[in-house]
Amino acid sequence: MPMGLWERFREGLRRTRDTIAGGVGAALGVSGPVDAATLERLEEALLAADVGPATTDELIARARRRMGESRELDLRGALERSAAELLAARAEFGPPPGQRPWVALIIGVNGAGKTTLAGKLAAHFARAGEPTLLVAADTFRAAASEQLVVWAERAGVGIVRAADGADPAAVVHDGLTAALARNCSVVLVDTAGRLHTRQNLMAELEKVRRVCGRVIPGAPHHTLLVLDGTQGLNALAQAREFGRVVPLTSLAVTKLDGTSRGGALLAIADQLRIPVSVVGLGEGPDDWEPFDAASYARGLFETA
Repeated sequence: MPMGLWERFREGLRRTRDTIAGGVGAALGVSGPVDAATLERLEEALLAADVGPATTDELIARARRRMGESRELDLRGALERSAAELLAARAEFGPPPGQRPWVALIIGVNGAGKTTLAGKLAAHFARAGEPTLLVAADTFRAAASEQLVVWAERAGVGIVRAADGADPAAVVHDGLTAALARNCSVVLVDTAGRLHTRQNLMAELEKVRRVCGRVIPGAPHHTLLVLDGTQGLNALAQAREFGRVVPLTSLAVTKLDGTSRGGALLAIADQLRIPVSVVGLGEGPDDWEPFDAASYARGLFETA
């Protein structure tokens, strides 16, 4: 039987959870006032999991308030509820009723897994009966468009691509024009990975965004920033810089199954107030999930 969302989170976040539980131990089951030594160990454990200083302070403060209001609530439960509360903002990744075509721009740094995620999402929408088009706007990385072609064939969706080195904005223009002609419901634009510190590449991303709006007014309707979960708090800096160039709708966090730094997702959502819509929990075509705050929080703290 396939694992449910809770089981997938729990398994994927094992290393992060072990970092937290290993630092606090049995104290997670304590109810009532928490002593200073336990609070210090908890703070160190959360920092080791890359929750970040400001968010660690906020999370502990909220948990202590909850425990003060309910003497029966243990530290684990208070942390779970407080973490879920910090992540309460929601964003659905998908077309709302009446939006056709719905254009999503998929962006992020090199190696975050954008192309793979774009292929997985295309397969998801195709299975749901949505005519879907992939646009290979990563014209810098030689293997990117070939990789996306494989995903398009596997998913049974269309793809628009160009020769390596072509102008990405021109590829996007052609892709969105094709989407209109083919009456597509969903258009996923896979952009080149770019370091957030490279101003010329960030300016190019802004140009791609403008071209989307020229072809289809209001596009892109969703800008999904893909972050590598193994980067920890470095991903927070990346998200800040991308957000200065293009408005971000939501975040996708990949590779959560291979890191002890998964607490950074809490810091990003808390500090930037950008909702998480998608998480990657493995390499397989179905190893992703719509994000659920309560399941993530349980995956961080529940040990049994």
